[in-house]
Amino acid sequence: MTRKKRRLMILLLAGLGLATATALTLAAFQDNLVFFLSPSDVATRHPPGDRAFRLGGLVETGSVERHTGSDGRPSATFRVTDGPNAVTVTYAGVLPDLFREGQGVVTLGKLQPDGSFRATEVLARHDETYMPPEVADALRRSGHWNPSQGAAPPAATWNTAPREGRSGG
Repeated sequence: MTRKKRRLMILLLAGLGLATATALTLAAFQDNLVFFLSPSDVATRHPPGDRAFRLGGLVETGSVERHTGSDGRPSATFRVTDGPNAVTVTYAGVLPDLFREGQGVVTLGKLQPDGSFRATEVLARHDETYMPPEVADALRRSGHWNPSQGAAPPAATWNTAPREGRSGG
């Protein structure tokens, strides 16, 4: 084998090794990525049930139902809305102290076959003015808030869409 062919083989093997390492790294990141979706995104994209994602919006006024499971653990069912659409969320565990109807919330979990969302984690806002960036983006996209017109509207005004037009359970 000539010197040129040896160099070419070494370069090809190095390139193959680099490509393999890059593919493995990207695959590992893909498994750890958690996407944020609003209820309107869930209605249009229909994410697969085996993929965890963050669902964010506002806790719909009048939708919170607290239960005690057969194992004695607290659980809750509530609806997360971005105005035009809403998704029913079930959560087994203690809700955060700041969790309230009409306030921003981000939940982590998976979509169920019936269209509801089973949350494994619930995050509530931490002061009067805080809104998770994902929730703010969802409100802008749904047309419920234009940042150039000032602060976000009060949460009570975000549940103005008629119930017949909502999706997700």
